[in-house]
Amino acid sequence: CGWFSERVGTRISLTIFAIGWSVATIGIGVAPGFWMLIVAQLIMGAAQAGIFPASCNSIGHWMPLAQRSLGCGVLTSGMQIGAIAASGLTGVLMIEFGWRWVFALFALPGFLWAIGFFSWFRDQPEQTPAVNENERALIRANRDSTALNPNIEQQSADSEPFALLKIASSPVMWWLCGQQICRASGYMFFASWFPTFLQETRGVSVAQSGYLQGLVFAGTFAGCIFGGMLTDWIWKRTGGSRLSRSAVGAVALGACSVLILAAWFVKSPEFAVALLTLGSFFAALAGPAAFTAVIDIGGPRVPQVFGLMNMVGNLAAAACPIVVGRLFKVTANWNFVLLLFASVYFAGAVCWVFVNP
Repeated sequence: CGWFSERVGTRISLTIFAIGWSVATIGIGVAPGFWMLIVAQLIMGAAQAGIFPASCNSIGHWMPLAQRSLGCGVLTSGMQIGAIAASGLTGVLMIEFGWRWVFALFALPGFLWAIGFFSWFRDQPEQTPAVNENERALIRANRDSTALNPNIEQQSADSEPFALLKIASSPVMWWLCGQQICRASGYMFFASWFPTFLQETRGVSVAQSGYLQGLVFAGTFAGCIFGGMLTDWIWKRTGGSRLSRSAVGAVALGACSVLILAAWFVKSPEFAVALLTLGSFFAALAGPAAFTAVIDIGGPRVPQVFGLMNMVGNLAAAACPIVVGRLFKVTANWNFVLLLFASVYFAGAVCWVFVNP
């Protein structure tokens, strides 16, 4: 998806992706058997994989350097709005219409969005009549400074396979992928096993665990926005990309690790969830820094670079529920899960120390 987005542009690629995942979502609802259900789910996931590579590419084209992190924060906060809305709507819609119709209803916004996006959006600010000359000058002044980087110029001249191999073999890319693995697996714990964890360790009801999970998502939402603002603020004050990207990521994930570890000692469900919500807030602070670092180092191949980082993160997220289940099977102690993810987030903080954007 990253390669395709770089070739045809965000306007066409995101429109195709949105239609693709919407059709696949309907396919989940109408699937007559298990394997058709799995195929539809895989197609939906493949189409949605292009959202962030294409979107970050356009943030690099549209946003001034001093506002890119906030743009990335707003983008990632949309995920949390969708998660919170779906958590509240799904149960009600299932009772009213049945589970198959839920997927059909959730597919409709994707079609409407694709029509509106294709009609309005353009890949470059210069192609958009609504953008005036002063705005274009502001965007160009920051964006074109990346062309001064000789590594990016050489990367542009290389053949496609060779350039992508150079990107994938870069130590900076390894560390960036490392922090993504840690952040994605940690987020997946909150999105999958967290309600069960609360029920088993803190004695809360199924309904209450769902509401408490929503609080954690709200913490992530706030962290996305604030992380973008903080990263941009530090860059404006210091002009240092390493301080505004790597330092923010390292401190944020380190604080998240400490808060999760503190929750291990707390018996009160309310206090424990408060600590974990604050932890999810700090974990989300590192998101805009990671997205902006991809734009910094990606040059003309931002979609592929982001696609590589996101791919390894998604593989870790896919493994996370399996690892958690097996850890509980071996230890029979849900509290060890907190120690695991405190360690995971600490490892992510260490990875950020070595990221030089």
